[in-house]
Amino acid sequence: MDLPTLAAVLQAALSPNQEQRKAAEQSLDQIQFTPQHLVRVLQIIVDNNCDTAVRQFASIHFKNFIAKNWSPHDTDEPSKIAHSDKEVVRDHILVFIAQVPPILRVQLGECLKTIIHADYPEQWPRLLEWIKHNLQDQQVYGALFVLRILSRKYEFKSDEERIPVNRIVDETFQHLLNIFTRLVQIANPSLEVAELIKLICKIFWSSIYLEIPKQFFDPNVFNAWMLLFLNVLERPVPVEGQPMDPELRKSWGWWKVKKWTVHILNRLYTRFGDLKIQNPETKGFAQMFQKNYAGKILECHLNLLNVIRVGGYLPDRVTNLILQYLSNSITKNSMYSLLQPRLDVLLFEIVFPLMCFNDNDQKLWEEDPHEYVRKGYDIIEDLYSPRTASMDFVSELVRKRGKENLQKFVQFIVEVFRRYDESPMEHKPYRQKDGALLAIGALCDKLKQTEPYKYELERMLVQHVFPEFSSPVGHLRAKAAWVAGQYAHINFADQNNFRKALSSVVSGLRDLELPVRVDSVFALRSFVEACKDLNEIRPILPLLLDEFFKLMNEVENEDLVFTLETIVDKFGEEMAPYALGLCTNLAAAFWRCMNTAEAEDEADDPGALAAVGCLRAISTILESVSRLPHLFVEVEPTLLPIMRRMLTTDGQEVFEEVLEIVSYMTFFAPTISLEMWTLWPLMIEALADWAIDFFPNILVPLDNYVSRGNAHFLTCKEPDYQQSLFKMLSSIMADPNLEDSDIEPAPKLIEVVFQNCRGQVDHWLEPYLRITVERLRRSERPYLKCLLVQVIADALYYNAPLTLSILTRLGVATEVFGLWFQMLQQKKKSGQMTNFKREHDKKVCCLGLTSLLALPADQLPADALQRIFTATLGLLVAYKEQVAEAAKEEEAEDDDDMDGFQTDDDDDEDADGSDKEMGVDAEDGDEADSIKLQKLAAQAKAFRPHDEDDDDSDDDFSDDEELQSPIDEVDPFVFFMDAVQAMQASDPARFHSLKQTLDFHHQALANGVAQHADQRRVEIEKEKLEKASAASAAS
Repeated sequence: MDLPTLAAVLQAALSPNQEQRKAAEQSLDQIQFTPQHLVRVLQIIVDNNCDTAVRQFASIHFKNFIAKNWSPHDTDEPSKIAHSDKEVVRDHILVFIAQVPPILRVQLGECLKTIIHADYPEQWPRLLEWIKHNLQDQQVYGALFVLRILSRKYEFKSDEERIPVNRIVDETFQHLLNIFTRLVQIANPSLEVAELIKLICKIFWSSIYLEIPKQFFDPNVFNAWMLLFLNVLERPVPVEGQPMDPELRKSWGWWKVKKWTVHILNRLYTRFGDLKIQNPETKGFAQMFQKNYAGKILECHLNLLNVIRVGGYLPDRVTNLILQYLSNSITKNSMYSLLQPRLDVLLFEIVFPLMCFNDNDQKLWEEDPHEYVRKGYDIIEDLYSPRTASMDFVSELVRKRGKENLQKFVQFIVEVFRRYDESPMEHKPYRQKDGALLAIGALCDKLKQTEPYKYELERMLVQHVFPEFSSPVGHLRAKAAWVAGQYAHINFADQNNFRKALSSVVSGLRDLELPVRVDSVFALRSFVEACKDLNEIRPILPLLLDEFFKLMNEVENEDLVFTLETIVDKFGEEMAPYALGLCTNLAAAFWRCMNTAEAEDEADDPGALAAVGCLRAISTILESVSRLPHLFVEVEPTLLPIMRRMLTTDGQEVFEEVLEIVSYMTFFAPTISLEMWTLWPLMIEALADWAIDFFPNILVPLDNYVSRGNAHFLTCKEPDYQQSLFKMLSSIMADPNLEDSDIEPAPKLIEVVFQNCRGQVDHWLEPYLRITVERLRRSERPYLKCLLVQVIADALYYNAPLTLSILTRLGVATEVFGLWFQMLQQKKKSGQMTNFKREHDKKVCCLGLTSLLALPADQLPADALQRIFTATLGLLVAYKEQVAEAAKEEEAEDDDDMDGFQTDDDDDEDADGSDKEMGVDAEDGDEADSIKLQKLAAQAKAFRPHDEDDDDSDDDFSDDEELQSPIDEVDPFVFFMDAVQAMQASDPARFHSLKQTLDFHHQALANGVAQHADQRRVEIEKEKLEKASAASAAS
């Protein structure tokens, strides 16, 4: 297609007429892989005579095509773009990158990023030469733009992947230094100069972020760069040309330069400001950095912050970064000594005012309270917030240098409280009081641990916090709720004060101002957690839930859902009357959050996070009412639409949470409804298509369908669930690209089928055994081998004669049993079994091998019988020992729980010197701690999956140890003895012959197993009687 025709097609793709637009898009799809197409699209992008909208559409088409097709996804796949076209694109994109308007440069920059990541250095060795040449020529901006993209490729690379950085630095950084030097010497620099300096800063940042290139270990080279950065840091930003709009101002070129300079110096300080974390190669460099630069940077930072004190402007991000630098300096003696002379001014005239409510807060509170709430609870906002950085600075200061600063700071706060109390209503310093309350909340942990303050906290709340619950100023009501929440866990001497705080927070849920309501919900969570008597909350529970959902209709906030989860968790089954209403409201909130997240198109959007929270809260509700199956029938219609939609690709962000809901619905409902069965194909399809990482999560509901919906699973033919399950499992088991660990749930699912469908799926035995043996042959991971061998054991337990005939017919019987016995014999140094580590594994093997004992002599020769008999004895003994050990550990845990039953008060008293009262000095205390640590270490060792000599990294146990199974009711000892006694009755001569072949050791084991089987029969009968008695008492 020639250029004019292509331009016309691109123009048509912008048409408001849907048919024209669709035809143009189809035309583009048809020609996209033709030779020269990519080159012609690039020609249109750079053609100044072409319509701007067409050029922009072409640039987006160009970017998307390159992102998708520049590199084949599979290394064996041929490239869809001709080599000659790639050459032309690489050469020409460099020339035009600086010439096109910014709106197009962004798109070409993305293309360049894709190409560089794929091709440099192997397919594009000339790139660095082009950059180096143009840094010395008129194309400086273009060269810097490209070098920035190239350097970003290696920003997070380490070790060998980082080797190209050294060449990039060698070839270009001296030229960068020369350009930088010339730029800072310009008398009245333009905004274009700022753009060039910013690019140089970004290139430097990417090059030093993870590791500092070796060239900078030369003091002269590093000093040359540092002088330039300090120059930029110290010099005032030009006044002329600064935008008045706050959003535009912080993004203005010269403030961006300042931000990147502070960023770089902070990064260097983080990496080299602490000698204790240096390795031998960097220690000398770190000493030089601390001696020559760290203090100078601190001084510049303090001078910059002083701008705020005198009413000047400093962008929030710059302020935040500077305060981070100062916080990191507190623990270092040399830096703290430089900070000390200016500390009072910094603390009381800069940091504290930053903590106070300000004009911007007021404007946002009044004009957009939803945005005020979002910013207040957004973790990303905290990264940029001067207020958060100020709180962190104060917290670090009193934590690390509390002796000389805590009392001073508390006295300052008390003075703020006093001035506030003494001022008339119309002149009260509301904003300073807000900052003081924020400071008190931020210092909560320190104050709760420190004398004399920890004894004054309740009085402080009553005097200075409680009155603000009824303040005429909204932000103080909100702050009072927040501070009360921070201190909800203290021990109130007067429980009426706890009740008053709780009542005030609950009242805050009905406040007219949205931020007050949200902060009250956040505080309520702490009060619910701290509440010792739920009767304080029980009467107002319906009211609370009502206010909750009114608020959830207004804002999408994760913390709202956390509070709801806490309430549900506390009240458990008492939530039953509200379960349907809760689920209905949470489902509605979920759909609202999802719609917001889709509109924003960001996975980490607050709406998306709140959506996850809604599903988690629904799970918590379902878990709390798990013993009330009728409720699951009631909530099903509400939850089904969520499950149906979110088990498709639309739900990838919430897939795990949705699967948990499906698991509860299929396990606790009285029966699995036909509507719930419609979810089966969605999970199978997801697993086959994209959800292999979620296989362990999908295993649980699929198990429920087979075990609890057994009749429907076996009889339904439209759809055929048995067929779809086999098709999915055989595809996964045969996939050579899947790791052993990826497919571990597959044999567990086969086990579910064999154990739950005994005698009803004979026709599936051979297909499942075939795929199991095929995967067993190429499995490397021991745990997967165990699971696959257990499928054989399950098949034998299902139908031993049929299974053995299938294995024989497939010609694999000798191979399979040889491997099985070999795995059973492998032992660790401790004497424990290397394989089949879980109780469940041993039991399955026991049942499978025991099932063979019933086979007649013509199917099971004497030598095979003896081998199976002795192997089963060994397994039963190992199983018995493991069960006894687990019971002992459980008993010990119960004892530990009782020993550890103490309140926070007890802990506080210990921390506050009770050792001395008991006549134990500090050294004795250390020794006691040491003994406690040794015990903990011994416990931890006991919980380790393997001995030190065990190379296998598989876990001994996994979550599915908790899953229910039909074999739970089968005692392996009783099952074994029943099989032995049946053999003795049916073929006494064969049984006698077997006994004769047993050595003394195995005869003793057999007698022990027989005695234990008798003991288990008695225990089982006793358990049955106890259950029957309990059931009749309940009825």
